Amino acid sequence: MLRSGGFEALRQREFARLDAQGAVYLDYTGAGLAPSSLVEAHRAALEHGVFGNPHSAHAASRRSTVLLDDAREAVLAFFGVNASTHAVCFTANATAAAKLVAESYAFDDCHGLLLSADNHNSLNGIREYARRAGAPVCYASLDDELRLDEPVGLLGAKSGWKGALVAFPAQSNFSGVRHPLSLVGESHALGFDVLLDAAAFVPTCALDLQACAADFVILSFYKMFGYPTGVGALIAKRDALARLRRPWFAGGTVAFASVQNDRHALRSTHEGFEDGTPNFLAVSAIPAGLAFLRGLRLDAIATRVHALTETLLLSLQSLRHSNGAPLITIYGPRDMRDRGGIIAFNVLDVDGASVPYEWVEQELSDHDVFVRGGCFCNPGAAEAAFHFDRDATARCLATLAHTFTVERLAECLGPAVAVGALRASIGVPTNRRDLARAISALVEFRDYRRTQLARSTNGAVGPRVAARERAQLRFEPTLIR
Repeated sequence: MLRSGGFEALRQREFARLDAQGAVYLDYTGAGLAPSSLVEAHRAALEHGVFGNPHSAHAASRRSTVLLDDAREAVLAFFGVNASTHAVCFTANATAAAKLVAESYAFDDCHGLLLSADNHNSLNGIREYARRAGAPVCYASLDDELRLDEPVGLLGAKSGWKGALVAFPAQSNFSGVRHPLSLVGESHALGFDVLLDAAAFVPTCALDLQACAADFVILSFYKMFGYPTGVGALIAKRDALARLRRPWFAGGTVAFASVQNDRHALRSTHEGFEDGTPNFLAVSAIPAGLAFLRGLRLDAIATRVHALTETLLLSLQSLRHSNGAPLITIYGPRDMRDRGGIIAFNVLDVDGASVPYEWVEQELSDHDVFVRGGCFCNPGAAEAAFHFDRDATARCLATLAHTFTVERLAECLGPAVAVGALRASIGVPTNRRDLARAISALVEFRDYRRTQLARSTNGAVGPRVAARERAQLRFEPTLIR
């Protein structure tokens, strides 16, 4: 449980390395930070335990099987379901979980794929399996706030399909938009299956899979509580999992395989989907990680992240150059309606031109403020956010082909087009001091023109703001207390 002193005491107890190193970490959507107690408890368990390959039958193997079974039970309970209706397939990450569905789904010329334009590439890549099977593929577009634009109408327009897989994120990893979970039920009413990407949503918000009955849910545990890396999960309804047809078999997935008779039989439920030996030692840390989040209370986490995100959002929008022009442009919602703890933005120079995100990312990093730069593996949201011209982008992509880099694309599209952004994401350890330091670092770009911000020979942004100017630009944001 959250002890006396609340989240500040928690930070000192579990994340003291942040203040010890003077680090402002704002990339929780990229990876959470591991609580010290979780790492220590797992270390002690590994140091004193003897755990063998769970595919063996000896006592050490049976201990590992118990670890895996306990972890599955903990995952299902955390999401409000149990083994009578759902199965947990442990994977390397959310991407591998999506691939399990993509390669095994019964796509054909009547069973298509409906994707949100706002999707991580882990879901965008499903279209390649669909098209290989001759299935139709359709994208739901985004509005100016990067929300889904009339998705229910698109579902209805495709009601003539005999079936479809609908895939979308509960929360955008680009903009923080929370897409309506009601789409799950609306898709089911048309006979469609639903793959829900919960990777960016579940670190700071509860997800009840009885109320939100998606057929397939993907996530990564290191995004939830920072440790262990290299473990994700596909949580699937048992009846939905039974409809998948795996295109191959591997060690651990078969009841038997015969070379002489050219036959095999897959194991049932999760066992037929976990290729090879599960990462049983890493998986053993999952119950404690889930208990850590539950002890903080998910509603308390959600309330805190909402308040900090609102503070940062308002502070960013308050920043101005001396001529009154905005210093920051926000991509996605400008308020907190249906959004999570992610803010995508760019720095604007005094003339309104975007400062290349990598310059800002480096400047912030030099201040020990760590945010993500780029398009965040979400090209659809990026294209909508930056208002890419489709034909111009197509010409650039065709010209660049295998020589593609973000820098070359930016050069091809021209300086008027932003190519990439910064993403700040809030997590359990974040506090208002972190936000104030991030804002103070961003203010150092005030009153500069992009043409003045040239790369130096060591790759840093230049000219650097002189010490005297730093003192003049030091900012104490009135919105952050």
